[in-house]
Amino acid sequence: MKNSPLKSQIIKHLYFDKGLSCAELSEILDKSLPSTAKAIAELIEDGLVMEDGYARSSGGRRPQVYSIKGDAMYIITVAMDQFTTRIQLTDLLNNPVGDMMVVELQLMDNPDALPKLISYINQYVKSTGIPKDKFAGIGIGMPGFINVIEGVNYTHLDAGGESLTHLLTQETGIPTCIDNDSSLIALAEQRFGIAKNRKDVMVINLGWGIGLGMIVNDDLYRGHNGFAGEFSHIPISDSNALCSCGKRGCLEIEASLLVVVQKAIEGIKEGRVSSLKYTEENHPKLVGDAIMEAANAGDQFAIELLSDSGYKIGKALAILIHIMNPASIVLSGRGAVVGKILLAPIQQALNKYCIPRLVASTELLISELGFDAELIGAAILVMESLVCDQ
Repeated sequence: MKNSPLKSQIIKHLYFDKGLSCAELSEILDKSLPSTAKAIAELIEDGLVMEDGYARSSGGRRPQVYSIKGDAMYIITVAMDQFTTRIQLTDLLNNPVGDMMVVELQLMDNPDALPKLISYINQYVKSTGIPKDKFAGIGIGMPGFINVIEGVNYTHLDAGGESLTHLLTQETGIPTCIDNDSSLIALAEQRFGIAKNRKDVMVINLGWGIGLGMIVNDDLYRGHNGFAGEFSHIPISDSNALCSCGKRGCLEIEASLLVVVQKAIEGIKEGRVSSLKYTEENHPKLVGDAIMEAANAGDQFAIELLSDSGYKIGKALAILIHIMNPASIVLSGRGAVVGKILLAPIQQALNKYCIPRLVASTELLISELGFDAELIGAAILVMESLVCDQ
């Protein structure tokens, strides 16, 4: 999608803010009305923007409202975790188009992960039957230490020192951008989710690890090297269990969904009464999903496991609150589906470990986007990059 910077800015604001008038766009972009009107007219002619009725008015002529045309371009959104990759085609209104591709793709210690990812994306793009010039881009969320500017993941998907972004763009023929999964989930919550219009929000990505995206003063905070938000590796215990980062006592080895799965398997083998079943062939993903489903159905063992995890997460959140003093904390990602079960033990831990004045001003929220947040964040990543590419 090659446009002038002004037209790209208009597309971007219509994507995020939906219907806007020419006067509103002129004011937001600090551009003259004539130049804004001219750019809008050209975008309408190009089939990217359309007239969308009239705004309400308390008197006088009602202004024409413009909106982005959903099927003008498409985005390939990719959401990766340690075990599974989801690929979904969306339009410019974030509506899913066609079926999602879900593939098992282990990232840890897998040198074939990158060529397989490229193959899956190319296969999916081909299956859509859409010409490549109709794609605004490919947005990919993935775990790991990621330098967004250089397009490098220092943890997974080794591109041999080459920029992963450049390699993926070259291999797919479509502009591609990557970002940390938790950062994208935070972006999704900020732009289209429960954190919209909130300036200081900590978004917790509840998954195989426990990620964190930080919205500080209405902007995504990345830290000095872009690695801010490694919430999983806050040391909260004296456990000797070794974390994937090489350290001991991390939150990840005490409370992540992967640890909940391991405890569930051990409990079932020891004869704990539960509706949960387990065989050696079960994938951790299947067990994790089963635990959350059983907990929401009232299974006492599943609730016990998640409550223990929630309490430890709450203990770590107390540290975060003392440092960042956020207005809100959002529980998002895969584990948001059991957010109501986690809330009570998290709050219990906050009451015990947090200064009352601080915790009283911090609101705990459950994401409405949930497991879709990373896919939506991947689309946002593409749209955010439009102006940068000009």
